[in-house]
Amino acid sequence: MRDIVIQPTDPGSPEARGLIEQLDAYLTGMYPSESNHLLPVEALREPNVVFLVARVDGRVAGCGAFVNQRGEYAEIKRMYVAPEFRGLRIGRRILEELEDRARVAGLNVARLETGVSQPEALGLYERAGYQLRGPFGSYAQDPLSVFMEKRLSASGQE
Repeated sequence: MRDIVIQPTDPGSPEARGLIEQLDAYLTGMYPSESNHLLPVEALREPNVVFLVARVDGRVAGCGAFVNQRGEYAEIKRMYVAPEFRGLRIGRRILEELEDRARVAGLNVARLETGVSQPEALGLYERAGYQLRGPFGSYAQDPLSVFMEKRLSASGQE
């Protein structure tokens, strides 16, 4: 059995930056710049952001964050699992931990934007109960973007 630990981490730490750089390279190779909504490390360090890193047997495996958008909703950002750790349900565990922390922060809704060319991410979010919606916040309609939302109940039972 593998030891999987998910905990808050400074997004500016070398290991977190490494994951973020991998994610940026992945996304910039897939989408034009106007369709990439990459939150920089400095923004991930703001007090309204929760940034988590997953470790498998002590090795950095993935990350995810949520931004508390003025107490209205949690915006899921920076979800990524390194290729060698895919298939271990790390993404699902990071997402569940982010949702739990959003509930504790008093947020009842989680929203996200992801790309049309990421079937694994879309499948993860659909299986977790996210449903399609229109653009939110400062996002504009984009044929390469998919917008999703999930209601978070206080008990954790959606």
